[in-house]
Amino acid sequence: MLPAVDSVASSSFSRRSFFRFAAGASALAAMPILTEPRLALAQIPKFADPNIGIHIDANENPLGPSEEARKAVVDILPRSGRYLFNMEMDLAETFAKLEGLAPETVRVFAGSSDPLHYTVLACTGKDRPLVIADPGYEAPMWAAKFSGAPILKVPLADPNGAASHDVKAMLAASSNPGVIYLCNPNNPTGTCTPRADIESLVSNAPKDAVILIDEAYIHFCTEPRSLDFVKEGRNVIVLRTFSKLYGMAGLRMGFAVGRKDLLAKLDFFGQNPLPITAMTAAKTSLLQTGLVATRRKIVGDTRVETLAWLKSEGYHCTPSESNCFMLDVKRPGKEVQAAMAAKEIFIGRIWPAWPSSVRITVGTPQEMMAFRKAFTEVMAQPPSATAGLEPPRLPGRLAETPFPHLS
Repeated sequence: MLPAVDSVASSSFSRRSFFRFAAGASALAAMPILTEPRLALAQIPKFADPNIGIHIDANENPLGPSEEARKAVVDILPRSGRYLFNMEMDLAETFAKLEGLAPETVRVFAGSSDPLHYTVLACTGKDRPLVIADPGYEAPMWAAKFSGAPILKVPLADPNGAASHDVKAMLAASSNPGVIYLCNPNNPTGTCTPRADIESLVSNAPKDAVILIDEAYIHFCTEPRSLDFVKEGRNVIVLRTFSKLYGMAGLRMGFAVGRKDLLAKLDFFGQNPLPITAMTAAKTSLLQTGLVATRRKIVGDTRVETLAWLKSEGYHCTPSESNCFMLDVKRPGKEVQAAMAAKEIFIGRIWPAWPSSVRITVGTPQEMMAFRKAFTEVMAQPPSATAGLEPPRLPGRLAETPFPHLS
């Protein structure tokens, strides 16, 4: 027998919640949620078969899911005709137990892009700016544009050295920020902001400001995490994803971690049922002892070797502790990007604040050796030889600059 209306209304998903979710979904219909792969695709010089060439442009992990996670996906496929909502609760509880968190402070999403956008939409407005590092991950700016919030870009501190978030400048940027966004390690530089600076930001921010700490790349480094701010009840939302170290970019799974009242602000925007394949792969990955440390070493060794080679060749790179870094090519970055693409080596995009730098994702050792060879050939050409190699426009909506007013 179907439950009575009153019992449904008493559940967490009441009729009132449904209409609130529907209103949120309607409001979002006109707003594309920009993600790392979408932003990377928007700057690829030409459409490319993903099976051809080397793609080190979207901060993907070429290792893919672990063998155990792949097996778990195959095993659960016969049950894919069901929604299996209990798996969502189980995954949240598993992560909460591992991290010493209260289960109600963990919310499961299909990746971390949705809660990132929802937090900015819910907590910024025309009188509540978004404060963000520059260069930094651009997706929060798209959400702020949609909410009508001012966007205050703060240059990274010591760009020729540590290239970390300038916390003092970020605090001084606004007396009434809605969201202060900190990506640690930072995308695109791969650099970490010291724990003491993050503590200062959390302690000194205006009481109504939400500190959004994006830890998409946290597993690649040994920097202290920020989940303890949630345990302390601070005005902090921490984002985690399985898209990077865990190699699940195409499966989509992540968490938002924060006080219950802060997470409630995200409920307005609703959510579809989550894919059971992603949830089982995520739980399996979380429970694998040694997986993070093993993969951190694999990526780290390749990154260190690549950075050392580039330094020996006379190039400056950001001191990354992640799976990407910024490389100063000493000429317009778009020209080098296009010349590399002509050799079917697809490297990352360019940020307006650093026009002579390109972002490089750390691929496999073999991919990075191919990158070295192509890069050596491209840079052996005089700047005039690559000056005309501007990436052609992509057709459709992706041809548009995501943030023309921010350039």
